Amino acid sequence: MKPEIHPKIKETTISCVCGAEFKTLSSKDDMKIEICSKCHPFFTGKRKMIDTAGRVEKFMKKYNLVSEPEASDETEEPKE
Repeated sequence: MKPEIHPKIKETTISCVCGAEFKTLSSKDDMKIEICSKCHPFFTGKRKMIDTAGRVEKFMKKYNLVSEPEASDETEEPKE
């Protein structure tokens, strides 16, 4: 490593608007964030899966990922 080109590392406190605080090492001073793992819906289990206007089906249809139901031989009547 070259001397005097790397930033100084110091202990920093990261504060979220929900009140959670985390201590870490960083080259920046104390930081304030809007959302963290304690209040984000993905981590709290309060997330919702919303498929508005059939976006998943539209994607699947666009890229031909929808599997067509196959006709089985058992349901057809035997030919003579």
